[in-house]
Amino acid sequence: MKKTEFKRAFLRISKLTAALAITGMTAFSTVAATNQSPQYSYSIVDTNQSVCTDAQNVLDECPTEKGKTGFGQDAQYQGRAPSYTRNNDGTVTDNHTGLIWAQTTDTNGDGKITAADKMTYDEAVAYASNLQLAGHSDWRVPTIKELYSLMMFDGEDPSGLNGAGTYSIRPFLDHEYFGFESGDLSAGERLIDSQYVSSTKYVSTTMNGDETVFGVNFIDGRIKGYGMKSPHGGEKTFYVMVVRGNTDYGINDFSNNNNGTVTDNATGLTWQQADSGAGMDWPAALEYCENLELAGNSNWRLPNIKELQSIVDYTKSPGTTNSAAIDNVFEVTPIFNEGETLDYPSYWSSTTHQNLKNGKNAAYMAFGRSLGNMNGEWVDVHGAGAQRSDPKVYEGIDYPQGHGPQGDAIRYSNNVRCVTDNATVFVAQPEAIERSTKQYILNGSEASIDSHKPRNQQDSKTKDRQEGQRQGHDPFTQMDTNNDGKLSRDEVRGPLKRDFDKLDTNRDGYLTRNELPQRPRK
Repeated sequence: MKKTEFKRAFLRISKLTAALAITGMTAFSTVAATNQSPQYSYSIVDTNQSVCTDAQNVLDECPTEKGKTGFGQDAQYQGRAPSYTRNNDGTVTDNHTGLIWAQTTDTNGDGKITAADKMTYDEAVAYASNLQLAGHSDWRVPTIKELYSLMMFDGEDPSGLNGAGTYSIRPFLDHEYFGFESGDLSAGERLIDSQYVSSTKYVSTTMNGDETVFGVNFIDGRIKGYGMKSPHGGEKTFYVMVVRGNTDYGINDFSNNNNGTVTDNATGLTWQQADSGAGMDWPAALEYCENLELAGNSNWRLPNIKELQSIVDYTKSPGTTNSAAIDNVFEVTPIFNEGETLDYPSYWSSTTHQNLKNGKNAAYMAFGRSLGNMNGEWVDVHGAGAQRSDPKVYEGIDYPQGHGPQGDAIRYSNNVRCVTDNATVFVAQPEAIERSTKQYILNGSEASIDSHKPRNQQDSKTKDRQEGQRQGHDPFTQMDTNNDGKLSRDEVRGPLKRDFDKLDTNRDGYLTRNELPQRPRK
């Protein structure tokens, strides 16, 4: 065990008694405390987050009392700390997942990682299938769950940088083990063009018809669905990191415990079967799980983002299966999305998505459409199964046209699904361990990505037009064919028809406006 790994394990054990006294939790075994939990076919590697935040800023100390903003966040729940072994043959083994990775994305072998190493999806698949590396020929393009296992959320998102200068940036990938680069600035790419391709195609489409593949951006810390056609012409290209081993990784094995919980035998995690039933901000989401009593257990917590991503079912989408991207064993509360379309919610994680300025954003997973406002229309731009991040609390600013170049919907309120297990350890004051950064020199030519205006910067004509569009696309009015002010079972469709009995709270055989799913604040 390396010195830093031993120090972290020792610190967790030494602080466990104090942590248990604060929370009233029962003692874990020494096996759990030292992070040597039993191996699972789908072991979730910890996010490596060790610094606490409140709703806005990075904190010197973590909150230590329930009810304090930020108590129970990712940094305070320590799981399997990332652990890698260099094999001295151009590969790296993940000691938790059993996956073996090519060490670099220098696919053309010229000793540099540049735009010339990037490939289209089809080129990447062909490259992996023909690769001979370290005496093996069974290489593959990783699935999105395999690729996401490498994410480390002690990274800092540099999105929005638009001034000349030298910046120290910590990527969301351990660049001391893996060859990593940002976008190739010398080739005209943006700093944030560090997208890695997966083998997982979106079962639906984005941008109203584009064939889409999921990828991980290891410099801005997100999962997105990327159109396979480049907006600049031709096909989109990506960095490619191939993998082999543990072909069961990412495959769930759910058991319905018939007590309101679901256990994934592949990961060792037990989940709340229903969700919160309503959206809330991030501090409230943490508190909701910390206070949950379910199935005789009070040790529930808000999942970190990698745990939450583990239950995404990438074979499903609202557009193809008329469902959330999750196994049918789970209950999902439908919503109306920003485009006034019946949809499914996103779910908060306990993980802060820090940028170079502050810690005001938290990461969440989209189990329904991941919307953006393109040319005045709300469309699925990133796909169900995308990982996004938005402000933890409502700041008094709305984005009716979205935010950023793809008009991303900004959601301050998301649903919640809590998790528990027997291996994760609560540490009241975790040791802050920082990985090294990489330096990048910008000449100021990069445009800021913050190109969409919030509501208080838009003119009144724009707001009036949007209000008219919302009124003209009122789904209740469209479905109320007999204009009686309520919806019968025969009038509703989609998720409303499937969840009719659940939503009909007064059991009168009709749905009123008050009984319909909520709309996210945007």
